[in-house]
Amino acid sequence: MEQSAGRRSGGRAARQAARAARAIESVPFLTRRLEPYQVLSLEGLEMIEHNADMLLETVGVEIGNYPEAVRIFAEQGCDVEGTRVRFPRGLARSVIATAPSSFVQHARNPAHTVTIGDPHIVFAPAYGSPFVRDLDGGRRYATIADFINFAKLTQMTPALHHGGGTLCEPVDLPVNKRHLDMVFSHIRFHDKPFMGSVTAPERAQDTVDMVKVLFGEDFIANNAVLLSLANANSPMSWDYNMLGSAKVYAENNQACLITPFILAGAMAPVTVAGTATQTLAEAMAGMAFCQMVMPGAPVVFGSFASSISMQSGAPTFGTPEPAMMLFVMAALARRLKVPFRSGGNLTASKIPDYQAAYESAATFLPTVLAGVNFVLHTAGWLEGGLTMGYEKFMLDADQASMVEAMVGGVDTSDNGQAIDALIGNPPGQHFLGNPHTLANFETAFWRSRLADNNSLEQWEEAGSEDSISRANRSWKRLLDQYEKPPLDEAKEAEITEWVDRRKASFPDSDV
Repeated sequence: MEQSAGRRSGGRAARQAARAARAIESVPFLTRRLEPYQVLSLEGLEMIEHNADMLLETVGVEIGNYPEAVRIFAEQGCDVEGTRVRFPRGLARSVIATAPSSFVQHARNPAHTVTIGDPHIVFAPAYGSPFVRDLDGGRRYATIADFINFAKLTQMTPALHHGGGTLCEPVDLPVNKRHLDMVFSHIRFHDKPFMGSVTAPERAQDTVDMVKVLFGEDFIANNAVLLSLANANSPMSWDYNMLGSAKVYAENNQACLITPFILAGAMAPVTVAGTATQTLAEAMAGMAFCQMVMPGAPVVFGSFASSISMQSGAPTFGTPEPAMMLFVMAALARRLKVPFRSGGNLTASKIPDYQAAYESAATFLPTVLAGVNFVLHTAGWLEGGLTMGYEKFMLDADQASMVEAMVGGVDTSDNGQAIDALIGNPPGQHFLGNPHTLANFETAFWRSRLADNNSLEQWEEAGSEDSISRANRSWKRLLDQYEKPPLDEAKEAEITEWVDRRKASFPDSDV
């Protein structure tokens, strides 16, 4: 009996070890086999395109404090009056046609290189929060130590394919130099693709100069190693820092993520069609600018459109209207034949509670169904983006891990049809011992790493932990297990010297 029990225990341990080994395996990006969900007819999409072209032609876009951009627009056929740029009908669309429909963003570890564009999906962490929150310390200002922690957690999280950008804003560093530490942290602490700085054109150039050391000048001249975010200054305006940064990346053949950041009702009309029209117009202006600078430079059409409370003016998330906007914008991006970014796990909740869960799900599921190609804010977003949450990061990443099974579609192979099992199983007999079940039980269904599916008694015996407590233990365990991915020592030393020299070349500043 003891020997038999030992064999059973050993077999169970072996199976658990095998499951753990498979659990850390990952694919560099997802491939969607489901058709995107549509909410608008062809006539409706054409109507919005017509209205966006009319908006660019009659109202145009205001270019703030950037005469060089105004000159570039004028040279490419736009009508310019002071700092107002208007596009003759069809011009923006024809210029954008030179952009690739998909592109490869290289990681320093080729196993983590991603393809951005249909039918692929790439998940990246949340971006830009000045605060962080965890169960132990609550809400506080973010530091570079937090930034490094999230870079490490991203490395250790298979469901996240991309390192993202400003994982949190390290407010303990000078404003004008912190981008150097953030980019260098991406280079050192994970080996996935990442995003560059866009807060000023010279900071974008610093990012380019750093990756030239990492990848080599010849390589980045012909390959995208950066994807960087440029937000329109809605409504219908682009400023110097955003367009100037986009110009630096485009002229270096690096990818730009062109995203109007819109809270409908405040920065755009309250209707879905009206907000979609404005989003399309603003994004086309930005993407066209990148193509005017460097035809063929990769661009991603981004849309971040949410709503506000008409009673308080506060941003709201997980509501139906932004989901409809997301579906519409994804369809418009496919018609433009450029990759699309939107969505994420968005919430206005301050903590990872039930509100955070349902608002995030109400954003994330439409993101997947719409066929979004690059998903910023996949993990960690709290408080309308003001806070990056450690526990929220883990809970979001857990949910993101199920998408591979969802977008893979229905398995219609011989194994998927399971005809032998259906025919060979007698009526009234369960399938638990069926050979087909035994052959597939290890991989049959997606399993959450953080959800508790045990009985009440088992849960109580284990300490009655809620999901936030389990997520707290999970991120701490990942940081304990973290190992720095290999990085060429000579390149790391060269970048370190470059960063030190660059920091010493100008004084600290809070702007």
